[in-house]
Amino acid sequence: MTRGSTPDRSPLARNTIDRTGSRVRRAATDRRWAALLVPLALSWSYPAAAQSPESQDRSGLDFFRPPPNLFQFQYEYRTAPGSTRDVTTQTLNLRYDHAFYLTPTWTVVTRTDLPLLGRNTINSSNPNGNYIYGLGDADIQAAVIHDLDKRWAVGFGARLITPTGEDPLGSGKWRIMPIVGFRVALPEISKSSYFEPIFRYDVSVAGDLTRRNISNLQFGPALNIGLPDRWFVTFYPSQDIRINFGDPVAGQTGRLFLPLDVRAGKKLSDNVAASLEIGVPIIKDYPVYNFKSQFRLNITW
Repeated sequence: MTRGSTPDRSPLARNTIDRTGSRVRRAATDRRWAALLVPLALSWSYPAAAQSPESQDRSGLDFFRPPPNLFQFQYEYRTAPGSTRDVTTQTLNLRYDHAFYLTPTWTVVTRTDLPLLGRNTINSSNPNGNYIYGLGDADIQAAVIHDLDKRWAVGFGARLITPTGEDPLGSGKWRIMPIVGFRVALPEISKSSYFEPIFRYDVSVAGDLTRRNISNLQFGPALNIGLPDRWFVTFYPSQDIRINFGDPVAGQTGRLFLPLDVRAGKKLSDNVAASLEIGVPIIKDYPVYNFKSQFRLNITW
């Protein structure tokens, strides 16, 4: 062996060195993954535990105070003008919401809706106007909610509506619905009272070219008044005030639809609430409905 040269190693020695180096590299890799995943795990688990009971509405009625999980059974009866007579639509909607508590003041809420419809539209495929039953347009939604303080909260999100319903049960259009709103608590009235205006814009972006294009602004200035013994009444709980910028519907003479919309209900327990909503038009230049009744049963956990 000459000076400066690397001494020869036996195969056993080389294998030992290779295994040692491999273990060192794996250990370093594991440490890097741990350094990345542990903070993420801590940041995910801590906020969920940090949520205070005041930041959740266990009845599932308050958009800005979502419970961890919500299942909603919703039945709606609605009449609206048709091309030759009024059309009646009965909807059984199954809804599931799930909340991700990112921090004590930031929440992401996902929602899915599966509507099952019965409608007696008169058209070329149903000249007698019999009830047709089937799946309506299903949708998915995500919203981000930020609590500014105990009184104020803001939120925004979007809903994707898919053309899963066949004619006449669905729109035949892919639609996007941006959502924005805010909440202000009204403890001066009662602990569960609040004012919650929400704006939505329903617009079709693709789909059947023979079906009418959809483009309308929707608004609901919800005012919830908490009453004794877990009763409540809400004025304009749904975004039923509409201004239509899209293709006209049957019987349309203008753009505005302004109803009187009221919901009354009761929290049957900490995790169950039932309510009944009634809507009748005041101005129906853009006729969304002639009459609407809606029953909701919310179950949260």
